[in-house]
Formats: sequence, structure tokens, C-alpha cells
Amino acid sequence: MKKRVLAVVMGAMMAMSLMACGGGSDSGSTSEPASTDSETASTDGADADAKDAGGDSASGEYNISVILKTLSAEYWNFVKAGCDAYAAENPGITVDVKGPTSETAFDEQQNMIETDLSSGAYDAFVISPLQADMVTTLIAGEEKPVIALDTLIEAPEIRTFVGTGNENAAAMGGKAAVEAAKAAGWEEVNAICITGVQGDSTATARMTGYQKGIEEAGGTYLADETQYADAVADKAVNSMEAIMQNHPEGVAIICCNNDDMAVAAARAAAANEAYKDTIFLGFNGDKTACEAILNDELTMSVAQEAYNMGYMAVEEAVKALNGEELEEFTDSGCDVVTKDNAQERLDTLKGYLGE
Repeated sequence: MKKRVLAVVMGAMMAMSLMACGGGSDSGSTSEPASTDSETASTDGADADAKDAGGDSASGEYNISVILKTLSAEYWNFVKAGCDAYAAENPGITVDVKGPTSETAFDEQQNMIETDLSSGAYDAFVISPLQADMVTTLIAGEEKPVIALDTLIEAPEIRTFVGTGNENAAAMGGKAAVEAAKAAGWEEVNAICITGVQGDSTATARMTGYQKGIEEAGGTYLADETQYADAVADKAVNSMEAIMQNHPEGVAIICCNNDDMAVAAARAAAANEAYKDTIFLGFNGDKTACEAILNDELTMSVAQEAYNMGYMAVEEAVKALNGEELEEFTDSGCDVVTKDNAQERLDTLKGYLGE
């Protein structure tokens, strides 16, 4: 608890001539609130391994469960690095970061969430849902803090949503892509999106943003030709092959739901002369994307601040445990990566992983 709260408790206990022991717990919590200073955010930490879960209420430690969409993609490892960095910088805070084998392993993630919610080992939960509606059901009535990360979970139990404003970020990328397409000589600026899982709220927000930005900048977004590739590279290759078959004349912009798909699509089209000036736009701003941009294999990427997202999500969970009121949305930031700033971003990302 905060020192002023502890002082009140001790004073009351002394007045009743009882022996003060300095311990206790709040209703609905398995541990005493942390006594360490956790208010200062930093984006300069390196990856630190999370230790074993299970809090000790007498020691004043917080144990936080973090369940991501997967740990098999580079982006989510930057999120994990941010979570681990917060724990490393704040003694007494333990994070247990996990994720299913892929972004379509719905049952696997559901089992993780159910297990952690019922274990009694955690004081708060950070969840990036594969199926937000399913998670809404699972957390119904949960009294411990729950933080939504990367993808919004519409439930009263959610204390804050930490992530990118996906629609606005994608719109920014869409506008930049149109300007790049015009500079590359395209007179008819058509755009087709290769996206993730159909119905996923994050994928939908990014598609909406791409369409908004592209159309506002004077391009044409071919919504009826959207390709769903489940957010994986091999399916993005199939989608790109279908686009090339349907548009042998070329398409000015291919905008993708993540960098893995964008790089895969660009490589699939590399030998097609009609697509030599196509603008391939990714989303995440991962290391692979920066390297691909520097090597002329990818044009640009909307960069999420994945490390910041993980760091801030754990920070917000600690604030909630300390009784603070949180904002409904906590923006972790975004940018557009091009060849002009790709090297600088690559160096920063390597630093996050201690490379």
C-alpha cells in the first residue's frame, strides 16, 4: 500500500493497543500492494527474463500474468521485452509472459487465460486477445485488474486499453503510401489490402484506417478485393499470387496487416516487372521490416512501439493495483518507417533485445 495508507492503518491499530505487524491484503487480491516506486516509465531497458510466478502477500510483491497473441513472431517478442524490462527495473514486480503457438491457436490461448484466472497466483492480468468476445466472457466478474493490450476488449473489467490507435496509425501509413506511389510514377493509384484473420478487430481497424488514408490522399482502395491471410507470411504469398493473376497490369499499393506479410508479398512479386514500382506497406516496424526497407525489399511500414506497449501495459497494471484511476486508452505511439529513418529504428530495436 502507499505509505500514507499504511500510516493510517498502523495508527488505528496502535490506538486499539494491538500489535502492528505491517501486513494485510485487500479484498479480491492475493497480495499486498507493492511498496516499490513504479511510476517512472522508460523505453531504454533491455530484455530481462521473467521469474517464477506466485506472489507473497507478506512481502508486498505483485505477480502479473501477461498473455500475448503468440510468442512466435518478432513483434510479440518486443512486447515481451518491454514487459520484462519493467519487471527488471522495479524490484518486487514479477511478470509471467506467455502466448500460444500461433495467432490462430484460439483454444490454446483460451486455456492459458482460464488457467491463469483460476490459479490464484496472479494479482493482475494483461491480455492481448485472439478472440476479444471470448475473453469478455472469461473475465466477467473478475475483480483483479485486467489490462487489454494491442487489441481492445470491450468489457467493464478492463481498466485500460494499451496499444496503438490502429485506425489512425494505418490512415497515416495509407497517406504516406499514396504520396510514395505518386512519386514512383503511378497515375492510377489503386490499393489492395492483404490482412489478417477475418473478423479480428485489430485487422478491421487497420483496414478501415488504410482505406481512410488512401482515399483522403487521392488513391482508390479496392475493398472488394481484400485478401485474408490469417496474419502469416506463407498465406500472404498465396494472396499476392492471386492479386498478380487478377491484375497483370500491376497495382500501385499493397498494404498489409503486418510486416511478415508485407515482406512475403513483396518477395513474391519481386520478379514481376509490372510490380517493380509497387509500394509495399507493412505494419509493426519490426527489425525484419527495417532490414527489408534498407535492402529495397519493402517500401515502408507503420511502426508500432511494441516495446513501449509491453512496458506500459505492466506499468498500468501496477498503477491499478496501487489504486490509481487509469485512462480508458493508453497510446503507446506510432510512426512511419521509410528508408530515411529505418537504420535509426533498427539500432533502437536491437538495443531493446540487447544485441
